Amino acid sequence: MSAQDDWRPSASPERLRQRAALLRRVREFFAARAAIEVDTPLVVNAPVSDVHIHSATVRLGSGTPPLFLHTSPEYAMKRLLAAGSGDIYQICHVVRGMERGRLHNPEFTLIEWYRAGFSLGQLMDEVEALVRALLGAAAPVASERVSYRDAFLRELALDPLTAPDTALAQAAQPLALTAGAAASRDDWLELLMGAVVGPRLGRDALTFVHDYPASQAALARLDPADPRVAQRFELYCTGIELANGFHELAAAVEQRARFEQDNTRRRLLGLPEFPLDERLLAALPALPDCVGVALGFDRTLMLAAGATHIEEVLPFPIGRA
Repeated sequence: MSAQDDWRPSASPERLRQRAALLRRVREFFAARAAIEVDTPLVVNAPVSDVHIHSATVRLGSGTPPLFLHTSPEYAMKRLLAAGSGDIYQICHVVRGMERGRLHNPEFTLIEWYRAGFSLGQLMDEVEALVRALLGAAAPVASERVSYRDAFLRELALDPLTAPDTALAQAAQPLALTAGAAASRDDWLELLMGAVVGPRLGRDALTFVHDYPASQAALARLDPADPRVAQRFELYCTGIELANGFHELAAAVEQRARFEQDNTRRRLLGLPEFPLDERLLAALPALPDCVGVALGFDRTLMLAAGATHIEEVLPFPIGRA
């Protein structure tokens, strides 16, 4: 495409109007539920440590220490919750490196919200209500809730909690998938979920996958009834992951240990290690019992608009930014 044409937005005027209409609908949804809209910084001092998420580094002047563009507003929103904000939501741009494709743009829009006193089941109910309000007739009529274990058993005849690593690697072999020489068990599980199991979910129903392995808990609590799994869910629609929710961990000592384990894994993989977010860790003891979720707005808009590529609903994807 020539530079003379490249100035044009990627999304059509009709898609831009639809985007604006859905954003209004989001705000109406939360206003009716008495959640407060908040705004947290895009530039942060400490990035996430998750080895699968890549933070963009920025410098605000010569000789200044590196800062980071947030990949989620989660850490700052939890500090607001700990300070007594009550139920909150945010619509914001986030940036993640090494993500570009049909469903990915490095900069995208998240809707993230937190509910005090809700169960994970109640949060799934609310996520479904919002997604149905945004998708309208494009939403599947039915919905289902299936455990991570049952999803793997159904789609691959493998038990992700007990199958040996060799069985996971073998399941990926026909698709010429590889997790690399330093692959961990979770690398194989992430690969199989992303390339095999996930794309088969949500075809006939909005599908909530819950009870992820404890090793994939991130910032979620473990299930006291079965510590092999975390109180975490993801939502799939037509094979596309739309949302990721947690019963939020409030134990600072455990969260610190998880962050340090991430950095250990980063060293092994040759990835940069990051300082821990000490402000978040200091706030966690005051965090109320709450659940939280992040919903990908652009992917949801894709489904509502019948688009096949995320660039169809973004005004200026990275190639035109």
